Amino acid sequence: MFEYGGIIGLLVLIADIWAIVNIMGSGASTGSKVLWTVLVVILPVLGLIIWFLAGPRSGRATA
Repeated sequence: MFEYGGIIGLLVLIADIWAIVNIMGSGASTGSKVLWTVLVVILPVLGLIIWFLAGPRSGRATA
């Protein structure tokens, strides 16, 4: 029997690590990077959603 809570937790952890890597690679200021990272670490799911909607973007060109 699989534990769905463990699988979901693992997926959230992977998504949070991905978000932190993207935050660190963005062109935002150091203070902004620290604040976004703390938000994602303290509030894993909510912080990830907020970062996805409003967080700093990497150097990708927008259309």
